[in-house]
Amino acid sequence: MSTQVFIFGALNGVGIGMIYFILSIGLTMIFGLMQFVNFAHGAFYMVSAYAAFAIAQWTGSVLPALLISPLLAAIFALVSERVLLQRTYNLPHEAQILITFALAILAQETVTMIFGTLGKNVPVPEMFNGVVILGGFVYPSYRLFVVAVAVVVAVVMWLAIERTRLGAMLRAAAENAEMVGLLGFDSRKIFMGAFAFGGALAGLAGALAAPLRGVEPLMGREALAIAFVVVILGGLGSFSGALLAALLIGITQSLMSMIWPGGAHLMIYGVMTMILAFRPTGLMGRS
Repeated sequence: MSTQVFIFGALNGVGIGMIYFILSIGLTMIFGLMQFVNFAHGAFYMVSAYAAFAIAQWTGSVLPALLISPLLAAIFALVSERVLLQRTYNLPHEAQILITFALAILAQETVTMIFGTLGKNVPVPEMFNGVVILGGFVYPSYRLFVVAVAVVVAVVMWLAIERTRLGAMLRAAAENAEMVGLLGFDSRKIFMGAFAFGGALAGLAGALAAPLRGVEPLMGREALAIAFVVVILGGLGSFSGALLAALLIGITQSLMSMIWPGGAHLMIYGVMTMILAFRPTGLMGRS
């Protein structure tokens, strides 16, 4: 592999990794901070991607979907949490897995009934349909846009969690929900907000990914598997770890798809296994 091809593959991997990062930090918040195992997270991603497809068909551009689809995913997550999932917070993780997995299957089958089983293509926005020349390399404009969006999301997330009163309450509720309640705050509302926000982030990832990979009913399962790999590899509850792990997975997958296309997906789990063998708590996780 020439140096130019290697760099091109690495740059493509950055774009893929940034989508994985946006997808995974929502799961990191729910899984790492709330101690809730959410197997429906991929369904939020899938529903948003299909909403992006429908909006692109209706308006002629996927750009409005970047605002509307995350909102729809947040509503889906909020309704699921209020109607069903809040009743499972004190149940064993096995029960949470079964219930959220059933919710994901329900969403998948509903999408299949509406849109069919065949995949759909989502056009890249007209304004991002070209390329950007970076030194001697050519990089798709839309992938650069995805990276920029992910950077903004990362900065906003860090400021919200580490520098705001709401972020402090969220971290406190995750550590000791009963104590937060004694201080006059409703931990249930904090968790409800975190769940909706996590759904919105998964929705944003789905809307961004739709023009790159298209949409199909099983995309939620693939997204869920990768999100859990990123969360575990980065370290439970670690946002910086999620960013590092997502970039590592994205670049690995992109490079391997050029060297060994059939094993590109397999190498995601190979990288995770090798790193966890030496760091069981993940790249940035704590014991």
